[in-house]
Amino acid sequence: MSSENTFVIVGAGLAGAKAAEILRAEGFAGRVHLVGAEAERPYERPPLSKDYLTGAADRESIYVHEAGWHDTHAIELYPGVRAERFDPTAHEVELDTGERVGYQKLLLTTGSSARRLPVPGAALDGVHYLRTAADSDRLRTALSGGSRQVVVVGAGWIGLEAAAAARHHGNAVTVVEPQPTPLHQVLGPEMGGVFARLHREHGVDLRLQTTIHEIRGMGGHVDSVVTDHGDELPADVVLIGVGAAPNTELADTAGLTTGNGIVVDAALRTSARDVYAAGDVAAAFHPRYGRHVRVEHWANALHGGPAAARSMLGQQVNYDRLPYFFTDQYDLGMEYTGLGSADATVICRGNPADGAFIAFWLTDGRVEAGMNVNTWDVTDAIQALIRSTKPVDTDLLTDPAVPLEDLL
Repeated sequence: MSSENTFVIVGAGLAGAKAAEILRAEGFAGRVHLVGAEAERPYERPPLSKDYLTGAADRESIYVHEAGWHDTHAIELYPGVRAERFDPTAHEVELDTGERVGYQKLLLTTGSSARRLPVPGAALDGVHYLRTAADSDRLRTALSGGSRQVVVVGAGWIGLEAAAAARHHGNAVTVVEPQPTPLHQVLGPEMGGVFARLHREHGVDLRLQTTIHEIRGMGGHVDSVVTDHGDELPADVVLIGVGAAPNTELADTAGLTTGNGIVVDAALRTSARDVYAAGDVAAAFHPRYGRHVRVEHWANALHGGPAAARSMLGQQVNYDRLPYFFTDQYDLGMEYTGLGSADATVICRGNPADGAFIAFWLTDGRVEAGMNVNTWDVTDAIQALIRSTKPVDTDLLTDPAVPLEDLL
């Protein structure tokens, strides 16, 4: 197949879907191939551990575009098809169907996969991971109706959101986490403690500084989890949420530069000519931080895909969006912006015990990151404070009566 005026996108998630949308919106009239390993049209992942998992949203709500959009916009969608390899010299992608597709430009949005937990019993029925829509379908069925014993391994974002969903369905929940607090590496001990209190207040048995030694079952189905402390926790359902690894296999095989993701510059160009990467899989050079940063969250796919599309079209792109993510757990809604370092000072505007506050991470008096909890319409101001790189008066920063905009 001719590669002339043909763009291929490998990875039909949010980043790939939004890239295809922007290609058409920006006037690209050539062929666009969107190749996705899952037998689904592109969908968004946040609902899989939030509204869809709780039952508050239906299945149709997860999709990026309505049914028929790809045909209307002449996007050649390949659902349930894997790209086996690509040749950067020949400008050709080989699919698992045996078809070879030539490209003028190639975008890799292959995302990431849930890390597996290497313990005995991890393959038993009733042990779940949560990454795909099919994973969420199975877990939602397992949680629905309540009255089950649920063990969640890992108190990261996925684990905590799934724990909240399990409690919403009326299940007993135990969360096992090796760190001293939930989200310890991301938020540190003080803010991690906020989420520990939240889950304990909602009846979760939180086992911190604890690891999983074994998963046990009878008749091929899980019935308990054994910890390193020797405790045997009853379990009808186990969810393992211990992080995700970037899907770099295609890039590795093709000889691209990788390292905690596919290494790209600020224009999202890889080390191979005419090959780009975006979303979870991309370790992009960030102009503000002066280093490569890989961000696994929804906003990076939402904005990174379009940025890569524009770069493919020859536009000037300097992808410098600040990392951003959000979570919804019980009655807590949170947004986090920036990158807070482990040795930063954390101060709060408002009292975390009251349920609504903003936390700031400061180094040398400068705001590195901000987390607003049940406090809204402040993200733009927090981003402006981070981008300003100016030292701030901490007395004013922590005073709720002072508008954040006044500190700029």
